[in-house]
Amino acid sequence: MSHNEYAFEIQGLTKRYGTQTALESVGFAVKKGSCFGLLGPNGAGKSTTMKILTGIIQADSGKVVVLGQEIQSESDLIRKQVGYVPQEITLYETLSAHQNLVFFGEMYGVRGAELKVRIKEVLEQVGLSDRANDAVKTFSGGMKRRINIAAALLHRPKLVILDEPTVGIDPQSRNHIFEMIRQLRDQGITIVYSTHYMEEVEALCDDIAIIDHGKVVIQGSLDELLHQYATRAIYVEIEGSEEPPKLTRTKNMIAQDRGWIVETDEVLPALQEMSQALIERGDIVKSLEILRPSLESVFLSLTGTSLRD
Repeated sequence: MSHNEYAFEIQGLTKRYGTQTALESVGFAVKKGSCFGLLGPNGAGKSTTMKILTGIIQADSGKVVVLGQEIQSESDLIRKQVGYVPQEITLYETLSAHQNLVFFGEMYGVRGAELKVRIKEVLEQVGLSDRANDAVKTFSGGMKRRINIAAALLHRPKLVILDEPTVGIDPQSRNHIFEMIRQLRDQGITIVYSTHYMEEVEALCDDIAIIDHGKVVIQGSLDELLHQYATRAIYVEIEGSEEPPKLTRTKNMIAQDRGWIVETDEVLPALQEMSQALIERGDIVKSLEILRPSLESVFLSLTGTSLRD
């Protein structure tokens, strides 16, 4: 892939705070128009990476190229094209949502009639048009987060960076944010999405990097990683919670909830064999299904641990 197909590229990013290494030689590239998931436990180095990307803090070493420009030399130009939503809510509580957006718009250099139009559009995008004139202090945490996102979209950025946008928010706001991310991606905007929730990355992202202890554990397209590393399995639940029959294709059997996860390399033949064995045994089957490969199992097979919170 040629360099101009990437929204940004990071090489050898290293950052230390005193004796503590936050990032050690981190590198990845994000394709234009994709949703890229930066996944890892809390304290893994996700926020540090995000802040370096947006020019808020500087790396000790390494190279960051955003939209074809090196961040050190062209930081002002880059800021005009990047929307950043930090983890911390940064709003003026006593001002209305609309007043907050006026403030942020002017900070991004959007003014006058253009700003008026953009505020109307971003409030619609985040689903809060009806609350435009209410003081932010009357908003739920999730609504504040959505106004934060709206602020980062005012200057029509080509790249939007979201740092853990769904932490501690209500399901309705979470759904709004997901829907919005899909819409932005459909408009050709590149999204970088940081989270420690596996299922969010599985729902939203095309490509991912998993970061742990300041290093990239693995990166690639979501589909390829699931195909290559995820455990294949079927799930079976029998009346009376008894153990399912052993199969020739079974690699491992794990009790889960009220049933069993049967790990196998060939899910379809295993499903067929299992259903035949259950019929012969005369069991009453409550559930029998192929499990979707999960990132959790990818992480487990690569690191030997589950993604800790």
